Amino acid sequence: MSRRASQRWDQEILLVTWLAACVSLVSFLYYLRHGDLLLYGDAVAHINIARRVFDSRTPGLLQLGTVWLPLPHLLMIPFLLSDRMWQSGVGGSIPSMIAYVFSVAGIFRLMRSSLSFYLEPGIPERLAAWIAALIFAANPNLIYLQTTAMTEPLYLAFFIWAVVYFSEWSAADESKSLIKSGGCLFAACLTRYDGWFLAGLICTVAGLAWIKKKSAVSISRGSLAKFLLLAAAAPVLWLTYNAVVYRNPLEFANGPYSAKAIEQKTSVPGYPPHPGTNNLSVAASYFLKAAELNMAESPWHRLWLALLLAGTLLVMLFSRRLWPLLLLWAPLPFYMLSIAYGGVPIFLPPWWPFSIYNARYGIEILPAFAIFSTVAAYFIARALKQNTAKLTVAAVMIVFIGLSYFSVWRAQPISFREAWVNSRTRIALEKELANTLERLPAGSTFLMYLGNHVGAMQAAGIPLRNVINEGNHRTWKQPADPQGLWEKALANPARYVDFVVSFAGDPVDEAVSRQNLSALAVIHAAGQPKAVLYRTNRPLR
Repeated sequence: MSRRASQRWDQEILLVTWLAACVSLVSFLYYLRHGDLLLYGDAVAHINIARRVFDSRTPGLLQLGTVWLPLPHLLMIPFLLSDRMWQSGVGGSIPSMIAYVFSVAGIFRLMRSSLSFYLEPGIPERLAAWIAALIFAANPNLIYLQTTAMTEPLYLAFFIWAVVYFSEWSAADESKSLIKSGGCLFAACLTRYDGWFLAGLICTVAGLAWIKKKSAVSISRGSLAKFLLLAAAAPVLWLTYNAVVYRNPLEFANGPYSAKAIEQKTSVPGYPPHPGTNNLSVAASYFLKAAELNMAESPWHRLWLALLLAGTLLVMLFSRRLWPLLLLWAPLPFYMLSIAYGGVPIFLPPWWPFSIYNARYGIEILPAFAIFSTVAAYFIARALKQNTAKLTVAAVMIVFIGLSYFSVWRAQPISFREAWVNSRTRIALEKELANTLERLPAGSTFLMYLGNHVGAMQAAGIPLRNVINEGNHRTWKQPADPQGLWEKALANPARYVDFVVSFAGDPVDEAVSRQNLSALAVIHAAGQPKAVLYRTNRPLR
């Protein structure tokens, strides 16, 4: 097999892809049957942001908002045209599942081509690629996340393939590979803000290679310019969008719905908002701990970290050709900065405050675990002379993978536990509210703040175009828009809707306190704000 042939979608990669698709489908059917696709509140929010683009009183791309990047929502839209796929959450799962399959193929190709780029891959290189793909594809936390509408699986696909193409370009100076890497960075930058850091990092590496001219390849100025343009285009577009629509290019970072603003509202005076605030070392320890817990339960997770560090050290010391793989460490500095200075918390059960929140972020380092753990085993096996010893190393790795992942399944994947623990009271409230709403006349209209409990409307199957919500106003009217539909409905609900749904402390609750409305139902759920359904004096149609 030639070098170029080894990079294409040959039969071996197609087999990996087919097996990954089977894993994806089986796990999806399992979690669908158990009703676990919509446990994450963020998954529900992602689905309904996408749905609002065409199902709203004021449909259009402005419904995409600002805090979350738009690509995941745009990819969901075709699948959410179906009401059934919207209500079940299936429409949000499909892009994640496709991304998972491509991610597995990307890990396989990255490992195999990195170890044998100029030669026909032999049995050791192929076996290493299969082990790396197994570590990635069989991870229980990723298997669950790829059945949901969360953005991590989609980002991982773009992240991995950006590194795949950049690695191949660095080894052979193929302009197409560099431009493809730029395309993946463009998509990653429109998926998660992690991509912005990754794009800056890869662009810096490519720029230094051009300036210093010390790379092993000659760099085409034209292809480099196209690469840099693609990598920078998405952040520039998003900043421009925020500047035009919200009159603030950093609205997503410092606006009222940003992570920093939410943290300031919920923090207790006199106490740090979360572990790692203004402390990079603590931030790093929490992120790495989350990464360990996404790989295995105690004591197996320490072995994973040892393998990860060993493989990284071996690459740095003995194989300069594999240095592009070090880009897989990009999530660590990004989350260190995000936790320390960006208002992003990670809570883990073993450490203070002994709860669970954003533990799934540790999955971002899974590609590094898959690649560098396999590299460590590959170097050890290559140092041995007997084939039996080499096969023993591979067998030990496979057994280790099986035992560590078995520990995760036995304890339940931490990403699943995070979703389940944090969803119980929310889902209880939304189900009871949905049952109440289903008994109202068909075609009824509502005033409701959808930011926290849009799942009630989704569960009840009430079209979002029947709900006046915070998305129905002209965002470019700053600082307020008294003539916006949302603001006018808050001032006089009876003129615009049949029913009002308020949650204690939300904007609708504050507006209702100034109105003379009749409460039809009051819904309580432990740990959730009180929900009240009001009837306006508007005649029902």
